[in-house]
Amino acid sequence: MHLDQKDQTPVVGQQPLMSETPPIAWKSGLFDCFEDVNTCCYGFWCCPFLACTVSRRFGENYCLPLCDMLCPVVFAACGMPLFFTPAALSLRASIRNKHGIKGSLCEDIFASCCCVWCSWCQMHRESQTEDPLTNLNNNLGFTALVDN
Repeated sequence: MHLDQKDQTPVVGQQPLMSETPPIAWKSGLFDCFEDVNTCCYGFWCCPFLACTVSRRFGENYCLPLCDMLCPVVFAACGMPLFFTPAALSLRASIRNKHGIKGSLCEDIFASCCCVWCSWCQMHRESQTEDPLTNLNNNLGFTALVDN
């Protein structure tokens, strides 16, 4: 801030605007399961384990997907139907926001409600395209030591 010499009023400099990166697309489509047959089979035959793997790779508790299995049972016992999977929906939205992937919450809800297996497979494929060393360290629980 400085004073203008003519009328002695303070002049405030403008802050530079941060350039916003445009959102990117998912690295594979929701129904591109056969691009990676191993993930497709893993998701079809062992979806709970795939969901735990994806959750862990993106830094969440690996037991988070158990909510998807337990919530409908608990809600049904209370007489309230539950038609969406809360862990899949929240993790999908979190991944999309964290990585700047274009989409909307409505698309996340659709994918989580109608195609939950395909959604988990898509998130798994997205995690495979990241830096393998980072994923290896995250999966094994290593933390980086930083000299201060």
